[in-house]
Amino acid sequence: MELNQLTAHELLEKLKNGQATPEGILDSLYVRIQTLEPKIKAYARFKPAAKISLNVQAGGLFAGLPVTIKDNICTEGLNTECCSRILENFRPPYDATVIGKLKSAGCSIFPLKANMDEFAFGSSTENSYFGPTHNPWNLECVPGGSSGGSAAAVASDEAIWALGSDTGGSIRQPASFCGVVGLKPTYGRVSRFGLIAFASSLDQIGPITKDVEDAAILTRIISGYDQNDSTSVNQDVPDYSVSLGKDIKGLKIGIPKEYFVEGMDPQVKSIIEEAINKLKSLGAVSNQVSLPHTQYAVPVYYIIATAEASSNLARFDGVQYGYRAKSDSLIEMYKKTRAEGFGEEAKRRIILGTFALSHGYYDAYYLRALKVRTLIKNDFDAVFKEFDFIVAPTSPTPAFKIGERAEDPLKMYLSDIYTISVNLAGIPAISIPCGFTKDGLPVGLQIMAKPFNEEMLFRLAHAFEQNTEWHKIKPRL
Repeated sequence: MELNQLTAHELLEKLKNGQATPEGILDSLYVRIQTLEPKIKAYARFKPAAKISLNVQAGGLFAGLPVTIKDNICTEGLNTECCSRILENFRPPYDATVIGKLKSAGCSIFPLKANMDEFAFGSSTENSYFGPTHNPWNLECVPGGSSGGSAAAVASDEAIWALGSDTGGSIRQPASFCGVVGLKPTYGRVSRFGLIAFASSLDQIGPITKDVEDAAILTRIISGYDQNDSTSVNQDVPDYSVSLGKDIKGLKIGIPKEYFVEGMDPQVKSIIEEAINKLKSLGAVSNQVSLPHTQYAVPVYYIIATAEASSNLARFDGVQYGYRAKSDSLIEMYKKTRAEGFGEEAKRRIILGTFALSHGYYDAYYLRALKVRTLIKNDFDAVFKEFDFIVAPTSPTPAFKIGERAEDPLKMYLSDIYTISVNLAGIPAISIPCGFTKDGLPVGLQIMAKPFNEEMLFRLAHAFEQNTEWHKIKPRL
């Protein structure tokens, strides 16, 4: 097996034993990327035949292990453009907090940024200035979004492990579509400093990995309090690896009836039911629960998220950084820069958000959405008083064809119907591979837990993983 095909913890052992070198790992990735990237397009600025160099950090437990970074996480001196023309050639003068933590642990930052939907606006990675990413399991299908580049890179062994960001499912949904592991941590567990904001009350950085153990390791590295982020929570970060391997006998799992309704792909439903039966066979206890305000999650999310996006993206005007249109006047420069710099989906969300925040509509839309958000959170709190977990599909369907939903924004928005509530409630959730459709497309099982209870998520996910083979199956490329 080639080095690029191994997990991070497997490579770590080989590095310790002298069976691998950082240069050998990079060479293995280089060969894989040169071969597959013209088809997958997981990276934003890939150039065929261009040599990839890597700054190997001196010391640190994880020295020699490269991490692929989504294109909205600031990395000093490295293009960070949110896959948008309006940030073309922007190179941050500082590192995001998570990048600093990775470097302190000895990890190297991979010099190519992962492709994504522009400013994380999308569920398919079709809204990128650099073009769409393709799903390694079927090149005609999307990899999910907005962290589709990170997920596709990990699934195709073009990356060892990666970071993504999750605002409404943007780590978990592509992890499901690409057959890898993706975690959205509790809001406040991981610093957002240096993450170019989409919706500040929803965004979280998290790992996309080949197995649960790697997710546990990477989550611990990037977690912790940061005084640069006012939403960061000062709470101890446990060693998540300690929870791996523990049995799950007697743990209580809630199955939300609102998630198993008409519209879910029958194959997805069958695969999820089999996964739940596997957890029960391992000793977990399940029962049906209700999250009654789930039906409002999509409209609530798209009011809050677009409102916050319109505010956050107001800073991109061509004055301080990024793309600037040529014009004879300041006002005209603003207009032309934003018209030419933003893609169609970015413009759509800015307009929607500006409308929701405008005079006369703020109370009717945004304020009301905030109130219903509280009701959605209360639903989760009520269930977690009796249950350890909530288990559901990550997505109602497997990966869909590229272009299939491009002209139907509402249908695209519904792709995140099972993941959005988690961000609104601020709780942690993980997606793990749990089966394949008849067409060979992966399906993800989503596990949710109480705030700051990532340790329990890893325990249940790892128990399932160790008793199944789904995570070991690779796409044929």
